[in-house]
Amino acid sequence: MIKPIAAALLLMMSGTGAIAATCTDDVARVVGDFGQANFKVDIADDDAERAQGLMFVESMPTLGGMLFVYEGPRRATFWMRNTLIPLDMLFAAPDGTVLRIHENAIPGDETTIDGGDGVLAVLEINGGLSARLGITAGAVIQHPSFGADAVLPCTN
Repeated sequence: MIKPIAAALLLMMSGTGAIAATCTDDVARVVGDFGQANFKVDIADDDAERAQGLMFVESMPTLGGMLFVYEGPRRATFWMRNTLIPLDMLFAAPDGTVLRIHENAIPGDETTIDGGDGVLAVLEINGGLSARLGITAGAVIQHPSFGADAVLPCTN
């Protein structure tokens, strides 16, 4: 378990200043008081992809994830039906600010996880990773899905 965490820490940089970012669709950068972490993500940006999500996935790289992107801000709810791995869910506003984090969603649990209103995107990462890295509400996700009004807009 130490090796994946050590790898994650090596990819983090302290501070939020001067993050010049040429963004790519397959990386979601999370920036906050803890520093930053880059997650290699798959995108779920239509109804079919969002419905499938990470169901039946047996494992995910330490810094892997899935970014669910909606057409506009909305109330976002999830469940863990047919999901085999625990997940942290980072619910983000249209400007990329993380509004809420649901930690360690239980595999197979069909209880509704409510991310609240005003959510444009949800980043799912391995369960417990947000706490281990120090990611909290108020952090910012940088990705091309967040427009020019994002807290950390992409430069491309």
